[in-house]
This record gives sequence, C-alpha cells and structure tokens, in this order.
Amino acid sequence: MGKPNHFTQEGLTKLKAELEELKGPVRMRVAEAIREAKAHGDLRENAAYHEAKLNQTRLEGRISDLERAIQTAKVVERPKGSEGTAQIGSKVTLLDMEFDDELVLTLVGAFEADPTRERISISSPLGVAITGQVVGAEIEVAAPGGVTKYRVLKVD
Repeated sequence: MGKPNHFTQEGLTKLKAELEELKGPVRMRVAEAIREAKAHGDLRENAAYHEAKLNQTRLEGRISDLERAIQTAKVVERPKGSEGTAQIGSKVTLLDMEFDDELVLTLVGAFEADPTRERISISSPLGVAITGQVVGAEIEVAAPGGVTKYRVLKVD
C-alpha cells in the first residue's frame, strides 16, 4: 500500500474536506463546463472544450492523489509528556542567529507542508533539525546559501 503519509489530525481533516469538495461540487462544475462546450459544435477547434477537458484531467489527478494520501494516512500525535519538545504538530519559534530575526513555524507531515504559510515538513532539512529539540537548543541547517544557525526560543 506504500509508505505512510504522516499528518496532523487537522491536516487530515482538511484533506478529507478538500477531497469531498472536489468529488462533489467541483467535479459537477467541470462536467457542466464540458457539456456546455460540447453544445457549441465542432470539438476539434473548440478551445472551451479542450480547456474543460484539461481541467477535468487535472481534477481527476488531484482526486487520485488525495485518495492515495488518505489511504496511506497515519495521524501522528504528540506523545504525552513531550511538552516542550518539537514534534509534528508543534509550533516552534526560532531565532535566526545571523539576522537576529524570529521565525514561527509549525511542524507537519510532508503532504501538508506549505512553507508560504510557515508549515514545514518534518522531513525537510529544517524540519529534521528542529524535531526533538527543546527551548534553548541551537541548530545548524545546511541551505543553498550556506549554513544557517537557529536557536529554539519556544515550543508549543
């Protein structure tokens, strides 16, 4: 069945909601767009039809990806007594020691990672370096621009 995809409970719930939306209302809208485009006649030169079919292919691909991820999903919860230790689901405040800048990240599974929303995968280089750390720990992360040093300021 493949290796498990690790999720927070919140991440898995969002994924299931997205799948439900795609399989219901979104799939119906795409099918309607195809029907409407077909009604315009000659399909060889019908740009609306070709675009609708492309959207259908993308939609079905996303649905397939989500179904596979949910099938192999494993919800990982923070163990009891692990308060103060960075783990999946933890919100971690870091200090970039070079720029004296604070960074607040949430550690999540790879499938729900979104760096633009400060959701960092536990399997990314930064996620690996943070996981298991406690307040006061100093870590180094290799990046394309060189090594970056951080201090863990807070773990929630």
